[in-house]
Amino acid sequence: MTQKRFPLFFILLFSIAFSSQAQLKSYIQSLDDPNHWVDSVLHKLKKRDKIAQLFFVRAHTNKGQAFEDSVGRVIRKERIGGLIFFQGGPARQAILTNKYQELARTPLLIASDGEWGLGMRLDSTISYPYQMALGAIQNKELIYKMGLEVAKDYKRIGMQMNLAPDADINNNPKNPIINYRSFGENKYNVAEKAGAYMKGMQDGGLLVTLKHFPGHGDTDVDSHYDLPQLNFTKARLDSLEIYPFKELIKEGAAGVMVAHMNIPSLDNTPNLPSTLSKPIVTDLLKGELGFKGLVVTDAMEMKGVVKNFKDGEADLMAVIAGNDILEVSENSKRAIKLVRSALRDGRISMERIDESVRKILLAKYWTGVYKRDTINTQHVGAEVNRAESLALLQQLADASMTVLNGNGGIKALAKEKRTAVISIGTPGVTLFQRELGSFYKNSVFFSLDKNANANTIAKVVKELGMFDQVIIGIHDTRLRPGNGMELSGDLRMLIRDMAGKNAVFAFFANPYNLAGLPGIENAKSLVVAYQKEDYMQKAAAEVIENVKAASGKLPVTVSSFFKFNSGF
Repeated sequence: MTQKRFPLFFILLFSIAFSSQAQLKSYIQSLDDPNHWVDSVLHKLKKRDKIAQLFFVRAHTNKGQAFEDSVGRVIRKERIGGLIFFQGGPARQAILTNKYQELARTPLLIASDGEWGLGMRLDSTISYPYQMALGAIQNKELIYKMGLEVAKDYKRIGMQMNLAPDADINNNPKNPIINYRSFGENKYNVAEKAGAYMKGMQDGGLLVTLKHFPGHGDTDVDSHYDLPQLNFTKARLDSLEIYPFKELIKEGAAGVMVAHMNIPSLDNTPNLPSTLSKPIVTDLLKGELGFKGLVVTDAMEMKGVVKNFKDGEADLMAVIAGNDILEVSENSKRAIKLVRSALRDGRISMERIDESVRKILLAKYWTGVYKRDTINTQHVGAEVNRAESLALLQQLADASMTVLNGNGGIKALAKEKRTAVISIGTPGVTLFQRELGSFYKNSVFFSLDKNANANTIAKVVKELGMFDQVIIGIHDTRLRPGNGMELSGDLRMLIRDMAGKNAVFAFFANPYNLAGLPGIENAKSLVVAYQKEDYMQKAAAEVIENVKAASGKLPVTVSSFFKFNSGF
């Protein structure tokens, strides 16, 4: 009896180990494996329903009942493959996702843009630092951990795919749409940081989508409103823009999003967006680069794609080009009809459609949504605002702090001296000031709004003679840290003058804006904190208090004074 049980025990142990090993396979590694559920569903779907699986429509939880009901009707009647959630709240989204999944004959794949986590789209959730700030961090393990936390958040509210990370190289300071969404201007830094974020999410069981292939970083046109053109050679694109995509495809990226850009060196068809180009989607991405995962279009309602290809033509061309998922079509019902017609006319084959549908179904299997588990709608808010996530948020902010021109000015600050702490760009007392005030006990706060005039500034300057040391925070209070920070000419003069008088600065704005502050390069110490958020203000204050050392490196070149990788 003992002898019979002995091998049986090891057979059971081997089976468990084999099963665990199988579960560790990535989405890409699973593509060639036999899958009964996928094959069964694929076999049962009618041709029209297969086509519908390629279409993912827009969903919101902040547009009222009528909008929510209209999405429900599309799910029920058109039998689409998935949803892209935009603005709303986490608990509302979890509740609505349960309702939508009940309406779907085939489980829906749910996605959203989360370059900086759920907070990119949803209220009452965590917004991690923008990728520009993350590009300054030298410890990529922190970014990997962020990916794990984001995966937990997504799965908690019933999402399986993040349309992130952004793998664009922002080598154009005037870029109006990528900019702070990029990890920076250096291809190696971008690939490393995007890879860490990607791996964290995928190890957490989330599908990712690298964007915006083949690279949207060197444009000065926003593809939401028009069609950008990239007039670079294929050799330049291959060696620079495409580099992070190539590297992360090798590392197992599950998805790639294709941008709406006209790139004559890759496809010389006039006004043709890259999303609709078979030479770019099929020949380059799938062929040359060997990408086998999910190819996702950027939103198909954007002017960059529909400006020249109207009435659903863009949707049909995107399918023919080789995309697997069409995100947010202007009219999915019309698009499905056009693809069916093209199928009958022989413009596209059923094998081509089946190839995409199988990848989509496998994504539903790999993420577990095929099980149709109901999302727990209790305590959603608390469970996407975990203590460990908030602690990581502060760690990321701390690690991003970048000191330019050395820390001599900071080291010269003395705790007991009379200290003036000035906030420029905002009328009220900031958290930055309060943090410093609790450390430099003998301090006084001054606030100068972004429109402060010469008289107001003169009154503050007059009082500065009473102080031994001056610390200045420059704040961009806009929702997003873009270019074009607004400060009055008189404030710019004040910054120039104080930089020459040993003031220590902290800059809570996009670093590109430093180029618009002539004279600030003379500051003995300048802490670049990238964003206006409180966690950045706390991190900068601790650097200026000499409590924490700054380890960040500038991820972009700002001027001849402040270049890529600068940082003490």
